[in-house]
Amino acid sequence: MDIMETEKFPPGKFAMNYGVILGLIMVVISVLTYVTGLALEGAQWPPAIYYLVFPIVIFYAISQYKKRNANILSLSDALKVGVLIGVISAVVFVIYSLIFSYVIDPDFVNQMMDVTKDKMLVENPEMTQEMLDQSMKFVEMFANPWIMGAIWVAMSSLFALIYSLIAGLIMKTQ
Repeated sequence: MDIMETEKFPPGKFAMNYGVILGLIMVVISVLTYVTGLALEGAQWPPAIYYLVFPIVIFYAISQYKKRNANILSLSDALKVGVLIGVISAVVFVIYSLIFSYVIDPDFVNQMMDVTKDKMLVENPEMTQEMLDQSMKFVEMFANPWIMGAIWVAMSSLFALIYSLIAGLIMKTQ
């Protein structure tokens, strides 16, 4: 038997490239949203592009991993590849977000808070000051880049787990 047939490609190394690519896609979407002013408008469609690309990249990467390993794929390898891609992509995006929040535009969070407050008042004109203050405390908590980063990593991991489980169940060979 040939050594190449028995040597398995490590999921971590394989997932690194796809995770970085997926993270960079999110960074590009974020930059474009910021530069065009869509971020302050609260446009929802730019992030939706990422939510469509995310499972496509996971499925594609798992299929390529299987192909790289002589068309052999276990469910555990599919899960490892998918979740690692999700975590790595999230870490790439979180690093960008922290740089953005503390270096590129440190005032952006305050601008977003003002826009959010104005939208709340327009959508709920009968909102009391107490209700507004309470809502803004909640918004402020989630506007913290570190909290958002932790949530992003957790959510990316969860969705990567779900998508890689589906892909693994479909593509597994053993």
